[in-house]
Amino acid sequence: MRLYPTLAAVMLAAGAVPAVAQWNPAARQWGKTDPDDLRVLSFNVQDRICSTNNKTQGANTWTAMAVQVAALKPDVVILVECGDNSGNGTGTLQGYNTVDTVQRLTDTINYFLRGGTDAYVTGNPTVTSYVTKFATPGYDLPFVYVSDQTDNFNRNVVLSRFPLADLNGDGRSSIGTFNLAADSLAPWYTAGNAGIRGFIFSEINLPDDRYGGDLVFGGAHLKSGSTASDFTERLQASQRIAYYIDAVFNGLGGSTPDPRTRSTAFPRPNKVLTAQTPVIWAGDFNEDEYTNGSDGPTLWMTRAQLASPSTDGTDRDRSDSSFDDSRDPFNTGLRLTIGNSGNTKFDYICWQDSIATLRRSFVFRASTMPGSATPPEFSNYPSLFTNISGASDHKPVVADFILPPPPLASGHNLVAPANAAENLGTSQSLSWTLGQRVTDYTVVLSTNADLSSPILSQTVSSAGPATLSVPSNLLSNCGTYYWTVRANNRAGAANSPSGIWSFRIKSLTDLNADGFVDDADFVIFAAAYEDLISTVGDFNNDTFTDDSDFVIFAGAYEQLIACP
Repeated sequence: MRLYPTLAAVMLAAGAVPAVAQWNPAARQWGKTDPDDLRVLSFNVQDRICSTNNKTQGANTWTAMAVQVAALKPDVVILVECGDNSGNGTGTLQGYNTVDTVQRLTDTINYFLRGGTDAYVTGNPTVTSYVTKFATPGYDLPFVYVSDQTDNFNRNVVLSRFPLADLNGDGRSSIGTFNLAADSLAPWYTAGNAGIRGFIFSEINLPDDRYGGDLVFGGAHLKSGSTASDFTERLQASQRIAYYIDAVFNGLGGSTPDPRTRSTAFPRPNKVLTAQTPVIWAGDFNEDEYTNGSDGPTLWMTRAQLASPSTDGTDRDRSDSSFDDSRDPFNTGLRLTIGNSGNTKFDYICWQDSIATLRRSFVFRASTMPGSATPPEFSNYPSLFTNISGASDHKPVVADFILPPPPLASGHNLVAPANAAENLGTSQSLSWTLGQRVTDYTVVLSTNADLSSPILSQTVSSAGPATLSVPSNLLSNCGTYYWTVRANNRAGAANSPSGIWSFRIKSLTDLNADGFVDDADFVIFAAAYEDLISTVGDFNNDTFTDDSDFVIFAGAYEQLIACP
């Protein structure tokens, strides 16, 4: 297990201000350094996302939640303490003073993300405060899993920019909890489940042109409290979680998921995750690993029983996984995620560090930000600024991960014009077949066989169609041209398997494009000349077929010249 300091903390402690890409909090840039990084957000929302909360825009807790998600623009999110109308204090007002059902909370999450007409508040008002209203256009978290597990107060929720999909062959893309039988070979955990609130694991299909694998993203809200039984419940839940990750997703180091069949889930998975698919999990684990005085839940979930050297860890290679040591970017000694005083950290992000590499992590606290550093998403809501940090008793924890890149793109073959085609017109379109794992294509056209000094180099979307019209002023009669298509993704550019193709444009006076200037062309030209037709035989582009064109045609016809 490696406990990581944040890059932001290191840079700021050294007196440097991050100035790369979209990460520069001092300049109000809270985005990712690289758009292909995976941003994870863990947020205990303290009941604020529930069906009976006030969803109108204003200085209220709902809006405070929405603008924070909009400002951070995570790719995947674990929200805990959702759906508790009683805890939020609004259930009595709306006549629903209990935990939201799965469907009711799913609807509420959709309101939180995209607005709509509120079916759960008296009078069915329009939801005027929501994430996509405040975020950059096009940002959304359309894929949602609401856990079926509840402690009769709240539920856990996963949000994702990418679709949920079955990755391990068990027919499910998400689970809300699991049960394990006892295992004599791993006596450090006891039979049971992940605790009264469960543990989400959502399997996420990442874009093949950007990532070499996919993602399993999990989260939980472990038992709160400071009694001996609370500590025991957290400890036992975290031990079972560690074993579940190692057995079901890692195959205990082999190729068969849960090879000792300790999980009671059915149907059973039939494959372990690919070598480039990490497990990342986060949440409110309700103990501070710095101050709890023992091996707490975060250590157990990342390390399992053995410390060093680890042979039972939850990383893919069975070494220890890692957990964050996130800090406030504007107070690098502050790791506080719960409350507004002290320095207690209950909220953690864990990951398999042999696959996912941490670029940075941080605690997001509006109360410590200089006014000049507040995200633009806050700018239109100055009255909210002092309220945002107090909207929940927990603060968001954010981590950006570098995931394995995909293999180079492949399979994009050239189609037309056919290789070495001749006697073509000056109006041409280049076409190819769509390849695999492609972000976009670069079409290159040159008069040189090695494609040097291209006369055209243009990017075309991978969404298709796989064709590009060549501007008419680029192609000249009797010219020979060389072209190819390169497919691009995060791993780089891949040439087409077809290589470089060529084509040749016909002579200006070869009116029937048969490669010769002969009697057949004379018949065509004579008809145009007799009628002064401008569309045929107008070689000098003066809109008439006349004597000046006859001189051009006669010179070619006399020598039967098509192209030199």
